Amino acid sequence: MAVVNYGVGNLRSIRKGLEKSGAAVQVTHSPKQLRSSDAIVLPGVGAFAPAVKNMAPIADVVAEAMNDGKPILGVCLGLQLLFTRSSEGGSINGLDFISGEVVKLPETVKIPQMGWNTLNIVQSHPLLEGVKDGSYVYFVHSYYPQPIDSNVVVATTEYGVTFPSMVAKKNLFATQFHPEKSSKTGLAILKNFVRVVKR
Repeated sequence: MAVVNYGVGNLRSIRKGLEKSGAAVQVTHSPKQLRSSDAIVLPGVGAFAPAVKNMAPIADVVAEAMNDGKPILGVCLGLQLLFTRSSEGGSINGLDFISGEVVKLPETVKIPQMGWNTLNIVQSHPLLEGVKDGSYVYFVHSYYPQPIDSNVVVATTEYGVTFPSMVAKKNLFATQFHPEKSSKTGLAILKNFVRVVKR
């Protein structure tokens, strides 16, 4: 399994979480290693624009993996990159694997959202096997996704607005929260992802 190193933080903790879940993990930026991996993880703490810039040399490889049906997991900024564009720092194009826009949380709440909040499960999904509705997960973010197709939304969270905190589309899976920092619930989600990959 390849964790993409595209110049953002949080690589060590996502790697540890996946290894604890039974995955053999490579942290890499190499197109060759990404192509030979059985799954790709886009982690992320940071700003959208530099992430897109750093992803540019391997964006085609990730798109190729998606089209081939390889499991892809986006975490936090990694989720946001899957969308058409983000309003962070202007209007910046993302990978456009999921149609929709990434927008800022409302000014009525403290930004960023930093800490524990609940998952409201809106549809059953293999990644949520064994995860109870209302489970707490850990967030650090100022922006959230607005998918055009509501069918991709697996779970939502309330923070000044009801936003999608987990989305899925075919072989794409993504969380706005950090499963690697979300204790037993997060570990269950990572284990479920590893199980999906090994099928």
